[in-house]
Amino acid sequence: MEFYKSRKIQRFGISMFAVLLVTALLAPFHREINSTTIALAFLLIVLFSATFFGRNPALFASLVAMLCFNYFFLPPVRTWTISEPQNLVAWFAFTLTAIVAGELSAYARRRADEATRGKLEIERLYEELQIAFEQASQAEALRQSEKLKSSLLDAVTHDLRTPLTSIKASVTTLLEDKKENLLDDEGQMEFLEIINEETDRLNEFIEGMVGIAKVEANALRIRKAWSEVEEIINNAIQRAKNQLSSNHIVIEIERDLPNIFVDASSIAEVVYTLLDNAAKYSPKRSKIRITARRVDDEKIQIAVEDEGRGILDAGADDYITKPFGMDELLARVRATLRRAPSEKKEETHLEAGDFSIELSSHQIFVRGAEIHLTPKEFELLTYLVKNHGKILTHHALLGAIWGGNFTEQTEYLRVFLRNLRKKIEPNPAKPQYILTEPWVGYRFNSGE
Repeated sequence: MEFYKSRKIQRFGISMFAVLLVTALLAPFHREINSTTIALAFLLIVLFSATFFGRNPALFASLVAMLCFNYFFLPPVRTWTISEPQNLVAWFAFTLTAIVAGELSAYARRRADEATRGKLEIERLYEELQIAFEQASQAEALRQSEKLKSSLLDAVTHDLRTPLTSIKASVTTLLEDKKENLLDDEGQMEFLEIINEETDRLNEFIEGMVGIAKVEANALRIRKAWSEVEEIINNAIQRAKNQLSSNHIVIEIERDLPNIFVDASSIAEVVYTLLDNAAKYSPKRSKIRITARRVDDEKIQIAVEDEGRGILDAGADDYITKPFGMDELLARVRATLRRAPSEKKEETHLEAGDFSIELSSHQIFVRGAEIHLTPKEFELLTYLVKNHGKILTHHALLGAIWGGNFTEQTEYLRVFLRNLRKKIEPNPAKPQYILTEPWVGYRFNSGE
């Protein structure tokens, strides 16, 4: 409390001191200096007081300035009287302007403070909502059927947590770079683009979750109308144009298809989701085929096909199909653990061709020269060196370095490898150490 009072008195004292200082500097020259110039100097002090100290110090500064302006600068000087009407008007105008300007500046500062407090409150509420959502999800998973548990896990761990972890990792990397200055402008821009893309993705997912909540609460109104199949598909493609920009789209719609009586926006949402997944899990420049055909007199089938690899070709050891029992799941987990390599003695030094790595001191030497890397770049290069000569899938690299939540972030991995190549490759455009295995992953060549 005493500290607060001291700070308050200090703000008033600084405001008054500033007015008195300007008065002392300008008073000897009051005959040479125009009264308007003096008034503006006092007004500037009032504005600064309002901006940095608030409303009351600004009003106090305007009061002191008004008295000094009258006593030291308006003739007859060193008296409290004003002889000429025009000087009286000038004094009154200055006083009014100082008070109004101080009030406006203080009001702007209060609004800025309110906005900051509002932002902090929103962040706090968001964290509470996230905690509540996770707790509710866990409770719901125990109460609901296997289908609901699976859907909940898919939605939370993949569609919600993946963008958040990507944003968090990108921000962490940029913060680390502020300390070590290891990223160039292009590298920083790439991480900012990841944050922008993942924010858009998170926003789309939240909109979808709101739609699901409306369905469960029976608050979603289905607006059925006669709609054209081609128009529904075109709307979905237009919405997914950014995701599909690197793929070749083939549309095959059977001729003379009848209109369908559906909620066109809901069907377009389903088609958009299929296109988004197809673009995500298929190679760049590959075909994505969208077909619409009549199945029978009452049904029309809309399908999305891509050229992505199967789950086992993508690097998976095993998979299970729904429905499945807990005993089967645990048995498959135990089998996977048995196939996992046994833990080795911790290493402190690695040697591979042109590369020498000191694990304890986090030092890397390439062709005898020390290379400075970020912590994540060090982990990534160390993992590649340990597995030199082996083909490592995108999922394996992402899972080993960033964890299971990142196994779909192939673009994130490309950004790190691009920066890593700039630091270790003699010619990053033609890499000789980190080699790309198209559609699969990467292979490290140590230079031996």
